Amino acid sequence: MDILFLLVPLSVLLVLAILGVFAWALHSGQFEDLEREGQRLLEETPAEATRVE
Repeated sequence: MDILFLLVPLSVLLVLAILGVFAWALHSGQFEDLEREGQRLLEETPAEATRVE
C-alpha cells in the first residue's frame, strides 16, 4: 500500500510531462502540414543520395 504513495504522484507527473511535450509540439507547428510530409516519403530520392561509393 505504501508504494501507491509513490506511484500515484509519479504517474501524475508523467502525464503532465507528456501533455507539456504535446502542447509544445502543437505550439511549435509540428502538425501543420501532414500531407506534404506523407508525400515526401513516397517521392523518389535524388540519384546522388542513392549512389554507393
